[in-house]
Amino acid sequence: MRHRVDIAGRGRPPLVVVGGALANKPFNGGNAWTRLSWVLGFRRLGLEAWFVEQISAGQCTDAMGRPATLADCVQAAYFHSVMARFGLSGTSALVCEETGESYGVPSRELSGRVGRADLLFNISGHLTRPEIAGGARTKAYLDDDPGHTQFWHESGTGAARCEGHDIYYTIGANIGSKGCRIPTAGLAWHPVRPPVVLAEWPAMPAGEFGRFTTVAGWRGAYGTVVHGGRTYGQKAHEFRRFLDVPARTGERFEIALQIHPADAADLARLRDHGWRVTDPMQASATPDAFRRHVQGSGAEFSAAQGMYVDTHSGWFSDRTARYLASGRPALVQDTGIGRHLPTGRGLLTFGTVDEAVEGVRRIVGEYAMHAAAARRLAEEYLDSDALLRGVLHDVGIDCAPVPAHGHSG
Repeated sequence: MRHRVDIAGRGRPPLVVVGGALANKPFNGGNAWTRLSWVLGFRRLGLEAWFVEQISAGQCTDAMGRPATLADCVQAAYFHSVMARFGLSGTSALVCEETGESYGVPSRELSGRVGRADLLFNISGHLTRPEIAGGARTKAYLDDDPGHTQFWHESGTGAARCEGHDIYYTIGANIGSKGCRIPTAGLAWHPVRPPVVLAEWPAMPAGEFGRFTTVAGWRGAYGTVVHGGRTYGQKAHEFRRFLDVPARTGERFEIALQIHPADAADLARLRDHGWRVTDPMQASATPDAFRRHVQGSGAEFSAAQGMYVDTHSGWFSDRTARYLASGRPALVQDTGIGRHLPTGRGLLTFGTVDEAVEGVRRIVGEYAMHAAAARRLAEEYLDSDALLRGVLHDVGIDCAPVPAHGHSG
């Protein structure tokens, strides 16, 4: 059955529930945007869009890190602030994984409203409670950790939470194609690029070039992975290869870095090699702070996790997508994304230090051209209207035209 959205108000619009971790990662504005883009994007297309998140009781803490109830924890406060900021308070809920207790919309009302959604869009299989996820007409899974997801699923441990979905999307654009080392693990993966609601991310004037920036965690949540006799490292292992880039170019480089005290030697090396290291809480504690940081940058420079690089995954960062939308060029480590996005203007990739140095010189030397090209690339390839319309078509939901974002000329 196909549903037709009537944005003039005739008939019930299809209901989509987006599930994902946001409060589980409080004070991470960049992560919040990866969830908001789907919810706000579906809403732009005329759907009734909800955001629902599960959290374990053991994850709920107060500001001092002590155990707290769902209602009193900092995670719930962060959830509420983000939902209120984007007009989602009445269509969102934070649910206790063990008990089903709900913060936001009451539990009974929540299950009654979203329990039979037209579409569950489940980021990393996050939503598992049957009263919320079980009754959806179509269940779509989004893999935003390519490589990790497939290795976990292949292991049979259930850690990837892939079971029970009808269609599978991945940010790893090369999965299933020649040259990519990530297995399909028996699933048909549909590539999708990270969407940007362009109206939320207007292009900023280019002006004079300032500095290269990024926001990063030195080590990921999952650690180094060994699979099939190969070892896949973390972002720390890749970044170390490019420490000399500031000294070799004479440009300013700044990284808002989450790094453990045990990595003090790496922190010292970064600073010794000319990197300005700042507090990610200042740069990205909220979605608005993250947006200001990106739009106040000259361009992005970033390495990627070894998992994404060494598998030739075709992974593309949602953070980089927002730099491009803001009219900020990006110089990022090659993951094989050039098979799917044009590179060389606005978006440049590198595999060696020499290529990184050359990319820096190209961006700084023709900054206005690269800034304009960055926004055009976002408009053509990352616009949430087009990307989400494609997802809805895949699952049999039609939607009506929407107002333009206000693209550049």
